[in-house]
Parts: sequence; structure tokens; C-alpha cells
Amino acid sequence: MTMDAAVAGRALVVIVDDRTAHGDADSTGPLVNELLTEAGFLVDGVVVVSNDEVDVRNALNTAVIGGVDLVVSVGGTGTSPRDVTPDATAEVLDRELLGISEALRSSGLAAGSLDAGLSRGLAGVSGSTLVVNLAGSRAAIRDGMATLTPLAAHVIGELSSLDG
Repeated sequence: MTMDAAVAGRALVVIVDDRTAHGDADSTGPLVNELLTEAGFLVDGVVVVSNDEVDVRNALNTAVIGGVDLVVSVGGTGTSPRDVTPDATAEVLDRELLGISEALRSSGLAAGSLDAGLSRGLAGVSGSTLVVNLAGSRAAIRDGMATLTPLAAHVIGELSSLDG
């Protein structure tokens, strides 16, 4: 498949939610997919997993091995003992990018999204893939994607320049 010059990169969305994983309707995956597509990404798909550290880690590793440029996980970043997405992500990352996770929290708070501002979400690089955790509310997703997409395009450009 030939990628058009306007494509910012390939992306995969990982929804971390017990209810959605057990059959409830996914209300956040389509939103993230739409926002990534609008930002010029080719979205390979949306994967739904339980809020389980092994399931989250496996989904992230599969995306990295599959060679996507960006993995956006949504959900499981809060303070509850069930919120394990950052813990699973830490095991996948080669290098953390604190500036991105700080920007997501800061912009979330400024926009009035407490769950985004209080998120424990991480951002970093695994291999040549940018991995980012977003809080699961629609407000956190909208604000987070607006903050993330220009940063992601820059990081992906830097990572791809190392390949060639």
C-alpha cells in the first residue's frame, strides 16, 4: 500500500475499558479515530481491551511490533487501583517523553477537564513508535488530541528521519 504524502503516519487506537471489552457500545474509539483521521493519520484500527495490565501491555506491544507510528490508548489513567494503563505502558516504553504527558495534563486542566489534568498517563517511544495514554472522557480526548497531534507529527518525523 502506498502512503500519500498528506498522511502523517499510521496509528492504532487502544480503548481500555472493562464495560466496552465485555460488549457495551464503544463511545470513545470512533471519536479518537475521527480526530486522528482529521489530523492526517491512517488509522489501522481500534482495539478494545479490559482494564488489565497484561491485556493493555499485550495490545501496546502488538501495535509496536506491527510497525504503527502512533499508538493512542484511551482510559485507565486515573487514580483507581483498576487504572493500570500507565503501569503497563511503562513496561513497553524505551524512552519516556515527559513534555508530551505534561502538555496533555496542562491543557486538560486549562480546558476544565479534571480527569485529563489528574491523569497518570504516560507518553514515550517504544522502538520507532510513539505511545501516548489519554484519559477516557470525551472532553479529555478532544483536548488531548488537539494538543497531541502536532507534537506527534513532530516526533514521528524525527523518528522516521533516523530510519533513513
